[in-house]
Amino acid sequence: MIAAELVWLIIGREWRPVDALLRLGPGILMLVALRFALTGHDWRWVMTALLLSFPVHLADLMRQR
Repeated sequence: MIAAELVWLIIGREWRPVDALLRLGPGILMLVALRFALTGHDWRWVMTALLLSFPVHLADLMRQR
């Protein structure tokens, strides 16, 4: 579903791929963290995915200004 939304943003709304990835990136990383948590991975994997989502979110906010 996220891949379909990415394609729609790039083709349908004519966003640049970087803008679309920055917009969807934090959500993708949080879903990865959730998957790690639900499948019993070590907490370090969950925390890494969550920590990586924050700078991507900040980059998206800075790009929107």
